Amino acid sequence: MSDYMFILESHLSQDQTSALSAVQEAAAAANISLYLTGGAMRDMLGGFPITDLDFTVEGNAIKLAKDMVKAHKAVLAWTDDHRKSAEITFPSGVSCSISMARTEKYGKPGARPQITPATIHEDLRGRDFTMNAIGLSLNRASRGLMIDPTNGVGDIEHREIRATSNYTLYDDPARILRLIRFKARFGFNLESRTELQYRNVRESELENSTPARALCEELRQIAIENNPLEVLQTLDAEGLLRLFSPALTGGKLNAAAFQKLARAKAMIPFDANLKVDWYGLNLYCLTQKLTPKEKAALVAAVKMEKAETDPWQKLEARSKKLETKIKSASLNRASLVYDCLIHASGEETLLLHLQSAQRIVQDRIKNFLSKYLPTAQDVTDEEVAQVSGLDPSNPKFAKARQERIAAHLDGKVRKPPPPPEPEPEPARPPGRPNAPRASRAAK
Repeated sequence: MSDYMFILESHLSQDQTSALSAVQEAAAAANISLYLTGGAMRDMLGGFPITDLDFTVEGNAIKLAKDMVKAHKAVLAWTDDHRKSAEITFPSGVSCSISMARTEKYGKPGARPQITPATIHEDLRGRDFTMNAIGLSLNRASRGLMIDPTNGVGDIEHREIRATSNYTLYDDPARILRLIRFKARFGFNLESRTELQYRNVRESELENSTPARALCEELRQIAIENNPLEVLQTLDAEGLLRLFSPALTGGKLNAAAFQKLARAKAMIPFDANLKVDWYGLNLYCLTQKLTPKEKAALVAAVKMEKAETDPWQKLEARSKKLETKIKSASLNRASLVYDCLIHASGEETLLLHLQSAQRIVQDRIKNFLSKYLPTAQDVTDEEVAQVSGLDPSNPKFAKARQERIAAHLDGKVRKPPPPPEPEPEPARPPGRPNAPRASRAAK
């Protein structure tokens, strides 16, 4: 195994590792060359958490994605027939994009590009920024071989954002928004020629040529950022937030909601079993103070489809139903509160934490996040196996785990007593020789 494969696997979660293995096996069976590219490589090399798995293939990407859906009961999130790419979501919740290696030629800024199949090297050279133009071979003969035609690794080490060409931002003005998002997320500096290109594009007002659907995709990416408020504030300072909605500009961002949400997010234990639709929750916070007319204008400006509006427009109504369950007097034990919230949508739980006026709802959610989730994480497979006599492969093991968690939460599992403190050594009577002298005397 190459050093890069070792680094990659040490950065992936168990579910991500399973997804990567599934894609590798499918590509090998189809005899298609497969590469890990884009954000996963950038984040791995930069020491950041890997949030996206982006694969590039020298072949039919959409067919491969559809084959994966059938074989692994995954969901086909979207397809782009023009760019020959697709995104699938595995039952574990891990999403990955699969794209055809391609070149893109633009007739004018923001125009629909002409797509041509290409090699992986040509694909990487045509990407937006050098830090996103790195690939890792996942093929049997060259597994672990890094491909870095634009020296993206060097730019990551120097913490610089550098465009791959002198026309990167002219060709696709949506890359301006991406540049600002990366700058806010990583704290990187702009390479001098890239900054000059950015200023020239802004002076020409080419950002106004950004296609509506490109704006929608960028808004989605902002919404799933770890700190979306920082990105939005940076865009506002650059005069770019108006592209989504003029109603959000001039200090009208709902900063208080984002800040409160960040504090709630910090309460969630690392790697907790809590799935949250951050897209829907953050879009709700972003649009919370907009009037119905302003919300409709934003949806129209980015051509947002119903499947993209429902997660945030219907979130408040869904959370009200959960609120009724949480405040029920029947939840009279910690285990019952835990069971209610662990099976609820994480975004509904956090939204209630943001705005519910019910004290009992607030207290139960706070206990769930700060106490019950950590307690559940402390229950190990070894403990469950010892108590239940079941092997983790047994279908009944999951139920036994839940019963053990409930016992811990309800105080029915006593902690082992602390080990007794060692007794102090008795004091030696005065005048007696110490042990070493007695030993020598004996000799």
